[in-house]
Amino acid sequence: MKAKEFDDKFDAGEDLLEQLDVLKAQRPLQKQKRINVDIPEWMIDSLDKEARRIGVTRQSIIKVWLAERLEQSESLDRIDR
Repeated sequence: MKAKEFDDKFDAGEDLLEQLDVLKAQRPLQKQKRINVDIPEWMIDSLDKEARRIGVTRQSIIKVWLAERLEQSESLDRIDR
C-alpha cells in the first residue's frame, strides 16, 4: 500500500492494524542505553518525593526533566543562530 492510500484510510478512520507489522515497529530516536549516574542522597529524596507527588517513577521524572531541559537548550541555540 502506498503512503498516500494509507494516510487516506487513516484519515477516514479505518482500522489499519492488519496493514502493520507490529513486531517490527520501532520508535525513531528511542533506542535505550543504560547509564549510571552518582547522585547525592538529598537529590534522590527530592526526586522520589516529587515522583510520588505526581504519580510516576523516579526514572520517569528524571527522563522527563532531562528531555525538557535539552529541548529548552536546543530552543535557545536556535535563537542564538
